[in-house]
Amino acid sequence: FYGLAAFSLEQSLQLFLKAKILKRGIDYPRTHSIRRLSEILSEVVEREKSNVLRKLVDRYSLELAFIEDAYITSKYIPREFRREEVLRLKGVVDEVIEVVSRIVS
Repeated sequence: FYGLAAFSLEQSLQLFLKAKILKRGIDYPRTHSIRRLSEILSEVVEREKSNVLRKLVDRYSLELAFIEDAYITSKYIPREFRREEVLRLKGVVDEVIEVVSRIVS
């Protein structure tokens, strides 16, 4: 149950970032990496917004890597997630989506 929740969080953030990149008219590489997608987005926005995005990614680097792992483990390696882990990841995903929504039109 929590593994599916973690995977869903990864998918929602990944697709959200891809949509923001596409809305800017940029084609993104075939990747599932949330950190890479965040880098691409930070390269196509104004400097001030880029700095905000980069700081956010730096602050949650470990959690974002963990979210990326949720994608991999859902497909290839069995891994159990705990409720506390998923709640923490949800908080990070919610904050990233909120900040990106505010700074990237």
